[in-house]
Amino acid sequence: MRFSKKEKAKAIAEILESLYPTTPIPLNHQDPYTLLVAVLLSAQCTDERVNQITPSLFAAADNPYDMSEMDVDDIKSIIRPCGLSPRKSKAISELSKIIIEKHGGAVPESFEDLEALPGVGHKTASVVMSQAFGHPAFPVDTHIHRLANRWTLSTGKNVEKTEKDLKALFPKESWNKLHLQIIFFGREYCPARGHNPYQCPICSKYGRKTMFKEYDRNQKG
Repeated sequence: MRFSKKEKAKAIAEILESLYPTTPIPLNHQDPYTLLVAVLLSAQCTDERVNQITPSLFAAADNPYDMSEMDVDDIKSIIRPCGLSPRKSKAISELSKIIIEKHGGAVPESFEDLEALPGVGHKTASVVMSQAFGHPAFPVDTHIHRLANRWTLSTGKNVEKTEKDLKALFPKESWNKLHLQIIFFGREYCPARGHNPYQCPICSKYGRKTMFKEYDRNQKG
């Protein structure tokens, strides 16, 4: 049976809602500032690792004023396990100073201002706008990008195109919750490696056909 993308999106959303009716924010934080720092740290790092590191960092500085006073090398030594520590520590220090100088010490509540901060791209800004301020956003990371392709909801070659496609398929009021549901589903049922599409609650019904062929070929080979 063939489904339109809209029909498939609606069915997938219903499956995700049944599995994840509540969506706790994966990164531990206290406010928009600590969330912003945590999301920046999560680049090429697991949420679990970030949550192990941020208590030490936030014990030293959990606001832009204290963080801007910290030596960049001290920040770097704390966040080193997250990877990319030279770049991330510099960005955290610089964005803290800009938040004080340009935004009165408060994390700005706009995409334009957030994306102007050092180390903050569109995905990070989308997470902050969504999870800290409740504005509709659809943060697309590499995992959501991969799943959207597996479910043939997008043929985007990059996360920007995938975000545009997903926003067109799902109601705006569902974006904030849905992006977390997809992340949770990917971790539990639809991993990047060792994935069996026949056993996946979504791929088994709506998955890309070539994925099954690849899986069968690997099983035989």
